[in-house]
This record gives sequence, C-alpha cells and structure tokens, in this order.
Amino acid sequence: MDRRFTPIAATLFATFGSQAMLQDAHAQTSGEAASLPEITVTESSGSSVKADTASSSKFTAPLLDTPKTVTVITSEVMSQTGSTSLVEALRTTPGITFGAGEGGNPVGDRPFIRGFDAQSSTYVDGMRDLSSQSREIFNVESVEVVKGASSAFGGGGSTGGSINLVSKAPMKEQFSAGSIGIGTDNYKRLTADGNYLLGDNAAIRLNAMYHDSGVAGRDAIFNSRWGFAPSLTLGLNSPTRVTLSYYHMQSDDLPDSGIPYNNPRAGNALNGDGSPYNVNRNAFYGLADRDFRQTQADIATARIEHDFDVKLHVRNTTRYTKTSYNYIWTQPDDSQGNAYNGQVWRRANTRINDGNNIQNQTELYGEFMLGSVKNNFSVGFEMSREESTKDSYWVRTSTGTAACLAGTGAASSYNCTSLYSPNPNDPWNGYIGQANRPTYATANTYSVYMFDNAELNKQWSINAGLRYDSYRSTSRTNAAPAITAAASPTGVAIAATAASDLYSKSSFINYQAGIVFKPAENGSIYVNYSTSSDPAGLNTNDGTSDGSISAANQNLDPERSKSYELGTKWDVMEKKLSLTAALFRTEKVNARVTQADGTTQLAGNYKVDGLELGFAGNLTAKWQLFGGYTFMNSKIVDGGNASTTNGKQFANIPKNSFSLWSTYMVMPRLSVGGGAFYTSRVYGNTANTKWVPGYTRFDAMASYVIDKNMSLQLNIQNLSDKVYYNQAYASHYASIAPGRSATLALNVKY
Repeated sequence: MDRRFTPIAATLFATFGSQAMLQDAHAQTSGEAASLPEITVTESSGSSVKADTASSSKFTAPLLDTPKTVTVITSEVMSQTGSTSLVEALRTTPGITFGAGEGGNPVGDRPFIRGFDAQSSTYVDGMRDLSSQSREIFNVESVEVVKGASSAFGGGGSTGGSINLVSKAPMKEQFSAGSIGIGTDNYKRLTADGNYLLGDNAAIRLNAMYHDSGVAGRDAIFNSRWGFAPSLTLGLNSPTRVTLSYYHMQSDDLPDSGIPYNNPRAGNALNGDGSPYNVNRNAFYGLADRDFRQTQADIATARIEHDFDVKLHVRNTTRYTKTSYNYIWTQPDDSQGNAYNGQVWRRANTRINDGNNIQNQTELYGEFMLGSVKNNFSVGFEMSREESTKDSYWVRTSTGTAACLAGTGAASSYNCTSLYSPNPNDPWNGYIGQANRPTYATANTYSVYMFDNAELNKQWSINAGLRYDSYRSTSRTNAAPAITAAASPTGVAIAATAASDLYSKSSFINYQAGIVFKPAENGSIYVNYSTSSDPAGLNTNDGTSDGSISAANQNLDPERSKSYELGTKWDVMEKKLSLTAALFRTEKVNARVTQADGTTQLAGNYKVDGLELGFAGNLTAKWQLFGGYTFMNSKIVDGGNASTTNGKQFANIPKNSFSLWSTYMVMPRLSVGGGAFYTSRVYGNTANTKWVPGYTRFDAMASYVIDKNMSLQLNIQNLSDKVYYNQAYASHYASIAPGRSATLALNVKY
C-alpha cells in the first residue's frame, strides 16, 4: 500500500482550492474534528461544550430529566483538544479506560466503562457497530457515552455502559470547511467538510480525511489512514426524508509491541514487582519489515423518516457493513523468563478477518396525552445478521525457540532480541504464509423495545424502558490434516485440526426504570435501576477469543448484570453550565468462571461501587469547562475456582480518574486552553500482579482567528513529556503512551 495516499491528498487540496467559488455559509454548523466549529471575531465564540439532548429517540426526555449518567462529547471539545480518534476523544471523560485486545492482539478500540468491557457496545447513529476497528472521528458530530447497565437501549452487552457516535449529516445550510495540519513526529493531516444545497429540498454533505504520522517517543511506529464519507438527504423541508450515506476508512499501521512486564517469578533472585521494565521509551520489540496492521471498513446506510405530524414520527434504517483487518504483530513474550537474561522472544500474533453484516431498525416515536399525563414514547424493532471468517498466518523460522537459548540476533534468526536495546530493523527472513484453516461464524439477532417518559406533573416523572432480544450464534471450523516437519513450509510439524460445530441460542429481557423529581425548573434528582445481559459469542467480528462461542460456553445462559444509580443534575449560570453527580453500583451476579472440575459455569460475582461528578459548559461568556471525576471501588466477590482473585480489583480499571479541559478567550482573536488528565494505578490481570502506575498528563492549546474564514490552532499533547502507560495487558506487556507532541492546524470555512 502506498502510504503517501497521493490521490486523496490531491482531491482534498482541490476541494480547498475551489472554496472561493462557494456561497457563504451560516456559522452554526458543527466543526470538523480538527477545526474550529465556528470562526468569528466577537466577545464570545458562540460555540458550546454543553449538550442538552441525546440523538437517539430511545431517550424520551432531555438529558436534565433522564435518570441516567449521559456524557456528550461535542465537536467543540474534540476540536479544542485536537482529537483525531475515538480513543483521544474519550480521554476527556473520566471513568473510561482502554484495554489491549484479547490475547494481546491489536483488534481495535476496547473501552472499559465503569469496570466492564464495552468493545461490543459501540454504536453509530443508534445502531450497533458490528465491526472491530480503531475509529476515526472525521465524520463524527458528537460522541454520547451512556453509563450503567444499558441493554434495554442497545441489546446484549452494555454491562457498564455504551458509546454512540453521531455522524455528520446533510443540513439546511451551505458551507465548505477544511483543515490542514502539520506537527512533530511527521504528523500530517488533511480534512474537508462541505455541505451543499441541491435546490430548496435536498443537500449533500462530503467529508474526507487523510492522516499520516509517527508516534512521539516511539520512533519506529507510524499510523496512516484515509477515508471519505458522502451523504445525501432528499426532502429536507418536507415531512418525508430519505438519507443515503456511505463511509469508507482504511488504515496501514505499524502496531506497537509495548513494554514487557517485570513479572513476578517464584524462586528467582531478580523477582520483579509486575510493573513494566524500566527501559528506554523508544524500545520497540517488533520487526519493521515484518509487522503490519491493515484495516478497511465500508458502511452503507439508508434511512427513511416520516413525520405524521409534530407529535408522531416513524424512521426506518438499513445498514450494510463490510470490514476486514489483517495483521502480523509482535508480542514481547516473556513466558519462558527470557527477560531475566535481558532477552525478549518476538512472538508473532496474527489475524486475517473478514466480516459482512446487515442490520435493519424501525422506530415509531412521539408524544401523546393519557389523561393529564404527558407521555414521550419510542417503540421499535431491530434485526441483524453477522457473518465472519477468521484465519491466521503461519509465521515461523525453523531455528530459534521461545526460550531464547541461542541468544539474540542472528543466533536465534532474530526471533529473540535484546530487552534493553532491541533493533526493529533486524533482517528477519522467516516464512510467512496464510494458514487456510478458517473459522466461520454467524450471529442473528431479533429485538423489540419500548420506552416511555411519563410527566406526572411539573415536578415528577417516570422514565422506563423494556427490551426483548432473541440471539442465535453458530461457529464452524473444518477439519484439516496434520503436516509433517518435512512437508511443512515452516520446517515445523503442524498438528491436525478437528472439525468443530458450535451453536448457541438465548432469549433475554432487559429493562430500566427511573423516577425523576425536579425541585426546580433547572434541576433534577433521580433514582434508576437497569439491567444487562451478555450472551456467549456476542460479537463475531471483534476478533477476540471471547467474541466467539466455545464448547465451554455454548450451552450457558447469558451473564446478567444490574445497576443502581442515585444522582442529580443541575443547569446553572443561566443554564450555560451543567453539573452532575451520581452514586452507582453495578453487579454481575452470574459471571462465567472456571470451576475446580475444569468446566465453565455461571457462578462468579463482580461488583463495582462508585461516585461520578461531571461538568460541562460556560462559567462566563469567555470561559469554558468540560470534565469530571470518577471513583470506582471494584471487587471480585467470587471468581470461581480461581480463588486467589477473590477480593481483588478489576483489571483495566483505576480507582480514581479525573479530567479537566478548559478554554479562555484572552482577547477577541486569541483563545488559550489546557487540560489535565489523571488516572490512578491500573492492573492488567485479576490477580493484581501485573500493573501500570498512575499518571497525570497535561495538554495545552492556543487558537488565533485570522479573519472570519480562517484560524490557526496549536495543540501540545503531553506537555511535560510524561512517561506513562495507557493499556495494561493481562500477562506479557503494557502499552506505553506517546510522549510530547505538537500540531499546528490552519482551519478554513466559507
């Protein structure tokens, strides 16, 4: 793949060059991910980091009156912080961490919300995103984070919450905008966002992106991607509207191998404490000429909406998704204790995965009166089918063993490298070939749901939702013969693969219910109870070992969870600043665990108690704030036969996390901003023997308005060049975060 992406770059530059021919745009459109959402020279930017509503019709009340913690990361926040990916956007919200892919594999975003894995609980425009990818935000208007058990909203999973990406869509205004960014570590980024009216009743919106950069403090690693997202809406000003959209994004990266743990080892004089080794930040254990990660996602969506009147609406959405991701990625494996001798085994983790998914969702929503009670409701039906094919590469060199007995370098055919001075450019020349032993998986889901917000009077309301899901999943692996060492292209004998046919089915009901009391028009106090269900093999396309059914779990019922929440929300400072607070508990009462006889049973008990505080909005016309604090006391009450985990803290979850992003308009043309992000210690495993230390990271921003159409924005990430880790894998390694970097963007809008 040509990492320069010359055709896309040329197209974007042509778009920027033709902007003078376009009509003037209204200033109320939302901004590109790396550009200012509004460029004006006034005492206030007029933009906001505060959102009052969620996009989904399943939220039948404004956020102030919704008995649940919902955080909306607006385009303004993403723009100010210089975010270019979902991971970067979510760092502005406390209580969310990211884990490494299952098995250490780089299979895409893996967020943890309130202690629980939410990889399969990510949605795009209210529909589950059935692909595994590292998500871009060039086509994202906002990110909505729902916290607490949420299967009533989205179906299976959502134990700790869910994430919904709201896509940019055609509008009733004409504009053309874009951004050109450069920076340290070979950073280059181009974005374009245009909305063009086609007469009085139709519009087309075009978004495109090109991104190419290294990683600060990690010299060998690079990230390259490009994408485009056109959408067309017919009937903008009529009761019936049709929106057709397409999204394409592909990447070609060198994935990071991370830093090995100094693992505890009984009876060894050099026994470690389980934290990452203290090595040079640049230490990279992969092979630049062998390792790669290539992904592609194509998503086509058709949405039809009709307004019967101002109080009754219907919407049908059909989406087809095709994804692929291939990688060979080096895991710094120390399973043989090589690190005590200053060595690391370069274990190759591989994957070839293709997915095809089709979804349909029909929603009827609106408002009606039942006596004197006003009801806002939403009912709907969803169905989906997922298909995936999963294979791997054979990556072998006939010489060299995982124990690194021959030493590093040429003696081990470069399969072993130095712990302290690895060379990513080692001339490894081993065999690479596709295994051609695929696993085929399918999943079919049918769901029906209903939500209602009943306003009993001006002070009291009841918010409730109910959902039924029917889930069916199959997995098939064909038999494959054994290959002798003499016949093997790797020079190593390969065992036979037995045929395997697995089938899992389950049906489950989830609900949520809350009572809201409004002591004042601008405030609310609420209590909420909600549930979630997590069936085996929930997401066949996530590429993880727990993303497929197995002989051990195919006959088990779904895991069940419940959440309790007591909270309050207030809009103060003339409703320009939102303040939220919540006490919560989430319990998984029948977690899948391995028992003494080796079987998997629903016998585990996991619990998280916590406190969450949030703020978003304007203190003054010139001063904006966004962020919050989360405390989580996670506990494995019963880990089954693995009794050593009882009483331990969850993996991937900090006890304390805090985020603050603030901007201030120093003068009409100049704004400055800064952020502080704190996370306490995070464990990589449930035994709490592998861990990464806590950290505080600082960011800074300055924006200068050149004129009504152009502005400059400087972002400095990790201002103090802090060495810290942002992912903790369960056994071998932790992912080291980027060092200090700076980017400068020219933002234009007409």
